[in-house]
Amino acid sequence: MACSTLGSVKFLFMAPVILVFLFIINLMTSPGHWWVQWPALGLGIAWVINLFKVMRALVVMGGLAGLAALVASRRRW
Repeated sequence: MACSTLGSVKFLFMAPVILVFLFIINLMTSPGHWWVQWPALGLGIAWVINLFKVMRALVVMGGLAGLAALVASRRRW
């Protein structure tokens, strides 16, 4: 799970960079025809899916941290 989450975080930063490069290539090769919209659609869908994966991992980690804090505070009493 950790490797998958790290890959998702990496993708969240790399997808916009890839899209910028594709946009520049589109401008240089065929400015009248915007084929870059199709890779942008696919990357956008994948980006949202990876964002949800990262958010789920953060919620789980936050819940575990809260549980650990609760257990630690109960042991002090």
